[in-house]
Amino acid sequence: MPELTPEHLERLHREPAEDIPKILHAIDTIKPRQYVCYRTCGPITIDGKLDEPSWKKAPWTDLFVHIEDDQKIPPLATRAKMLWDDDYFYVAADLEDPDIWGVETQRDAHIPDPDFEVFIDPDGDALNYMEMEMNALNTVWDLLLDEVYQRRAPDPDWNPTAWDWEGIKTAVQIDGSLNAPWVVDKGWTVEIAFDWKSMAPQCIGVSCPPQHGDQWRVNMSRVNRNRERTLTDCDWVWSRQGIYNMHVPEMYGHVQFSETVVGTRYESFEERA
Repeated sequence: MPELTPEHLERLHREPAEDIPKILHAIDTIKPRQYVCYRTCGPITIDGKLDEPSWKKAPWTDLFVHIEDDQKIPPLATRAKMLWDDDYFYVAADLEDPDIWGVETQRDAHIPDPDFEVFIDPDGDALNYMEMEMNALNTVWDLLLDEVYQRRAPDPDWNPTAWDWEGIKTAVQIDGSLNAPWVVDKGWTVEIAFDWKSMAPQCIGVSCPPQHGDQWRVNMSRVNRNRERTLTDCDWVWSRQGIYNMHVPEMYGHVQFSETVVGTRYESFEERA
């Protein structure tokens, strides 16, 4: 098991009693996925097209997997790419989808539609981590969690959605139709630029923007729902959580930032204790 501080373990043990063994088992047995995030080789326009040279050269992640059970293979493919420059952390994803739909258009409303989600914990301490969700209509819901939901003391005034990810840029590109179930679609792509300045207050003890070789904890999730809300077990993630809960930051993947310009040379991920 990766070494956790006594304080971190104490907070983790505030989880529901039935979840603690699952979380500890996941931490002990599942190796989070890794990704080397290269610098862009030119400007990026956030339009969802992913047609800039930087995106064409950036490596895809492995296909997303079931959030908990490695025996459940997602029927639709999802994969992502990441890049960075002095101003933004870029995330893009490609979602195979034969029926693209969405209804929510209000910013910061809970999204009941199929969506794509990003979770970022810069220093990996499971505190002050950020979440962003978006649907095929490019509707955004963002949150700042000073502590994991289940580990916080009750506080009726706590509102993680009151925080806005200032400077964020998002776009969606549809390959097919939107809200037309009689049409067989191919899928949709999302493109996101996260402004470093808006993340800096949460980067306690780490550089923001990161320095060469810095590693952050990041995960991405695709929540797939059908119109009748009859789907179950439909959360697919980049790095397996080992429990049906995205709010276990200890299981997020590792993203290593490199000053190497994308496409100029390969850089291996540096394993750390």
